[in-house]
Amino acid sequence: MVNSAIVTLDLNGNSIRSNGARVLSEALKTNSTMTALYLHNNSIEDDGAQTLSEALKVNSTIATLDLYGNKIGEDGAQALSDALKTNWTLTNLSMGYNLIGDNGVQALSEALRANRTLTTLDLVFNSIGDNGARFLSEALKANETLITLDLGLNSIGPHGAQALSEAIKTNSTLTTLGLCENSIGPNGTQLLSEALKANSTLITLELFYDSIGDIGAQALSEALKTNRTLTTMDLRSSSIGPSGAQALSDALKVNSVVTTLDLSYDSIGDNGAHALSEALKTNRTLTILNLRNNSIGPNGAQALSEALKVNLTLTALDLYGNSIGDNGAQELSDALKINKTLTTLDLCNNSIFDNGAQALFEALKANPNLTNLDLHGNPIGDKRAQAIRQLIT
Repeated sequence: MVNSAIVTLDLNGNSIRSNGARVLSEALKTNSTMTALYLHNNSIEDDGAQTLSEALKVNSTIATLDLYGNKIGEDGAQALSDALKTNWTLTNLSMGYNLIGDNGVQALSEALRANRTLTTLDLVFNSIGDNGARFLSEALKANETLITLDLGLNSIGPHGAQALSEAIKTNSTLTTLGLCENSIGPNGTQLLSEALKANSTLITLELFYDSIGDIGAQALSEALKTNRTLTTMDLRSSSIGPSGAQALSDALKVNSVVTTLDLSYDSIGDNGAHALSEALKTNRTLTILNLRNNSIGPNGAQALSEALKVNLTLTALDLYGNSIGDNGAQELSDALKINKTLTTLDLCNNSIFDNGAQALFEALKANPNLTNLDLHGNPIGDKRAQAIRQLIT
């Protein structure tokens, strides 16, 4: 490349295909300044991946390579694997939405055993199953640099979860593991939970859309009672009901690490909200709680209100798409007059009418800390809406 100043090149969505990748590859062999190359959705396929891999064997500056959505199969993955065995500068590799499958993962896993620089690997939506998870598990037992691994939207089931669990027990570098929209289920979650009891590095675990159910939530809760590193739990759309919420509540009463809990699009209802509220009365670390679309009514809102009156750490509460109504809004308003830490409250689509809006309006007069209040999708009359607008503008 003639230009000696460019450090980032974004060619996303340009249909450069394999021929374009070949041209870029030749340039990268001599370029000594570029650190990031984005080739998102370019249909370079295996041929393009192979030519880029040849460049990676000699290039000493590229740290970020985005090959998301390029129809790369196992042959392309094998070529990239060969490059990773000798490349010592690449730290971020995105291979999401390709076609590498278990065989491609096997090749990349071999590279992970030898590579000492890659920290982030995105393999989302790649037709990876339990065998692929096993290959990665063996690699993680030896790898000492990978920090983030995203395996979302694949086909990993309980057997794959078991394999990954064995790696998590001994791996000391991985901090983020994405397993959303696989087939983990309750059994797989139980195995992962056992691993969390021994793991001391994982910070973020994504299990949303994994149908872990109450059994899975209960297993995770047991792990949270002893785990001292996990800070973010994403369990949205995980088929968790009131008993799962009760288990998580019991864990939060003793856990002093978790800061973010996402239970959106579950089914905890008023009983689940009541259980979590009991935990919020004593918990001193949770800052973000997402309960959107959980069939929470006025009674659940009342329980949360009582918790907010004494809670000193929660900064964001999302109740979007529930049914708290005017009564629930009035209960929360009473809490807002006392609470001094909540800064964000989402009450969209909650059947709040004029009376509920008026109560919130009165609370806002006394609360100088709430900076984000979302009420869209509620049948609030013009006068009440105008009054609130005047207050916050």
